[in-house]
Amino acid sequence: MTTIEIPAAIQTFIEATNRGDAEAFAAAFTHDADLNDWGRAYRGRDGVRAWDRTDNIGVQAHFDLDTIEPGSSSHTYVATLTVTGNGHNGTGPMTFGLRDGLIASLRITP
Repeated sequence: MTTIEIPAAIQTFIEATNRGDAEAFAAAFTHDADLNDWGRAYRGRDGVRAWDRTDNIGVQAHFDLDTIEPGSSSHTYVATLTVTGNGHNGTGPMTFGLRDGLIASLRITP
C-alpha cells in the first residue's frame, strides 16, 4: 500500500526490474546518477548498469512496493520495497532523489 502517488521514474525502476528490461531500467536514471547500495558506490549510467547486472536484474530481482513517502527534502522519496530473487531478499527502504523526472540518486540502506 502506498501513501502518495508514485513518481514515474520510481515506477519505471520497479516495472523495468520486474520484467527484466535492463535498458528501461538504466534509462530511468540521469546520466550522472549516484547509486549507493549499503556503502558500495556507483556513478553514472554505466555504474547503474554494473549494479543492475550484479545486484538487480542480473540476479532476477523482483520488487513489491510496500509504501512510498516524501523524503526529508524536496524531490526525494523513501520507498519501502520487498525484494525477492536470487540475490538479496528482504524488505527495506530505498531513498530516491529525482531531477528532471529521472532518478539522480538512490540510497539503499539496512
